Amino acid sequence: MKHIPNLFTLLNLFFGCCAIVFLLQNGIIVFYNGDNPELVDMPEKTMIASLFIGLAAVVDFLDGFIARLFKATSKMGKQLDSLADVISFGVAPGIIIYQFLRLSYAKEENGLDVSLAWLMPAFILPCAAAWRLAKFNIDEGQQYSFRGVPTPAVGLVVASFPLIYWYSNNETVIDLLRNKWLLYAVVFLLSYLMVSNWPIMSLKFRDFSLKNNIPKIILLAASILLAILFKWLAVPMIFILYIAVSLAFKNKSA
Repeated sequence: MKHIPNLFTLLNLFFGCCAIVFLLQNGIIVFYNGDNPELVDMPEKTMIASLFIGLAAVVDFLDGFIARLFKATSKMGKQLDSLADVISFGVAPGIIIYQFLRLSYAKEENGLDVSLAWLMPAFILPCAAAWRLAKFNIDEGQQYSFRGVPTPAVGLVVASFPLIYWYSNNETVIDLLRNKWLLYAVVFLLSYLMVSNWPIMSLKFRDFSLKNNIPKIILLAASILLAILFKWLAVPMIFILYIAVSLAFKNKSA
């Protein structure tokens, strides 16, 4: 029974690997008119990678719940969980950014021949994720609050990009996702948030009293409303709201 939570953790890792496979198989697609690229776009199957990252997040939540249910928490489980998170919420989202950067450059003149050096900043994200998780593993105080934004939250916000790209009818939003400078800014901002010491609330419930869970209730209610109004575009909004609520109620989150 003690290894059941670890099996869920490995399933998190498995889903992360599946996401990477779908991202690398497709990359970007180019339709040629003679020798000239006529249309450059991201294949719709990229969304499957986002769904696998979402499944990894669900399993990541469940493994901790099951570990507490079976009283099977262990040092090995903690280390295994972080190793899985690096892949599912660090490496896989980093490749999503990498592919969006390729798409951004491919739409420019001679952009299909862009130097790898301009695409490599995408991998700062998984490096920051690894740093943040290593810091988490040696800090026993991060149970009901975090120092720095948790890696799964960053992974999910990046995983929403392909879904927003394909389901949004707003050309401004789509153009923003193809803007290399915005993508670079996203990489550096998300990486900084992970390695920072900002007080961020955990979504674990210490108890079920209304008084001690006001920030979580506000976040939940606002998230439902945003999801109804903005669909997939709500994910980055909820991420920003999560940070804002955490900072506003930082004394309650500690």
